[in-house]
Amino acid sequence: MKHNTKITLILITMFLLTQLIGLFIISVYANELELPYGFQNSGIESQSVASGISSIIFAFIIALLLFIFLSKFNAETFIRIWFLIVISLALGLTFTAIFHKLNIINYTSYIALIIAIPLAYIKIFKRNLIVHNITELLIYPGVGAIFVFLMLELFAEKVIWGITILLLIISLYDIWAVWKSEVMQKMAKYQINNLKFFTGFFIPYASKKDRDKIKQIKQKYLLKGEKFLERKLEKSKIKVNLAILGGGDIIFPIITAGIFYQVYNSILPALIIILFSTIALLALFTLARKGKFYPAMPFITTGLYLGMFINYLLF
Repeated sequence: MKHNTKITLILITMFLLTQLIGLFIISVYANELELPYGFQNSGIESQSVASGISSIIFAFIIALLLFIFLSKFNAETFIRIWFLIVISLALGLTFTAIFHKLNIINYTSYIALIIAIPLAYIKIFKRNLIVHNITELLIYPGVGAIFVFLMLELFAEKVIWGITILLLIISLYDIWAVWKSEVMQKMAKYQINNLKFFTGFFIPYASKKDRDKIKQIKQKYLLKGEKFLERKLEKSKIKVNLAILGGGDIIFPIITAGIFYQVYNSILPALIIILFSTIALLALFTLARKGKFYPAMPFITTGLYLGMFINYLLF
């Protein structure tokens, strides 16, 4: 097992919760509400599967190359502002749907954005672990809603073929990026070490012996200030493990579940997709070895394909 049982269960629970929130947000925008902030009318015309996939892959490559280019020139401030804008809009989309459903305030999209921006700022610039992971639960549902309706416009009645092929391509890229080029590890390290945040679930943990040692150091040096305490913790060479799950591994199952919800006009096919993607991720964490890097998307995609097959048999 890659992580201990407690950490594994936390990651799986966070993953499952994000999927369910994503399905809820997508259902609100599908049935009751238009996407705010200008996302509703994309102006994209329906295309063939090949053309649509090519457009998505091209956009992905441009975004990836831009990120790599900026990281080479140490443009951390620009990247943080870029992520601040994206995260604020994603949180705003999620909060708008929640506020609308609760019917507690007017001008929901504006109020949602006002609430989202400070949370995004804390996440990007203040390194608060609790805020980071709570916002991660809410970011991907908002982004997922955009992509579900974008793909429905792009592929129309062939949207299931579109997501099926896209998942395969993303999985092959994930294999190359983790096991061949190791670009995924480099990007993760750059985010954690240089940007001081990570796009995905992020849970540091230590053994009981090391936790006791950290507690003793804090009790001894806390009054001397946080910076002094940080230096002491760094010098102590305490081993801190990281349990992480990238944003792409979280969002593609949300998009797939949302598409099946829309196509079948029913929540059950979407829940089947979520169930099998969660089982696949649990299988990965169970089979993976500690200290090794694994591409999650091939495992998750396998689960998604099984969910698609079950839906084909049932519906």
